[in-house]
Amino acid sequence: MPHIVIDANGVETTYTDEEWLALGAADIAEANRAGVRTKRNALLAQTDFYALSDVTMSAEMATYRQALRDITSQDGFPDNITWPTKPE
Repeated sequence: MPHIVIDANGVETTYTDEEWLALGAADIAEANRAGVRTKRNALLAQTDFYALSDVTMSAEMATYRQALRDITSQDGFPDNITWPTKPE
């Protein structure tokens, strides 16, 4: 099964099982951290328009965006992430 990693710059790399095992624990952990940050950044980008000066951001949206920024501070980062729920 291929292992797909998206780094912090959005570059996607596919590894075979052999390549993945050869990376080593430190490289795999860094790949996982980069992937989580990439997803977090994409979710933040989807809500960036709420931060414009002519838009009133709800408290729920502000809390959601802060929770996304705090993802890397979670105890389980990067392997066990609790993703916040986007408010309606």
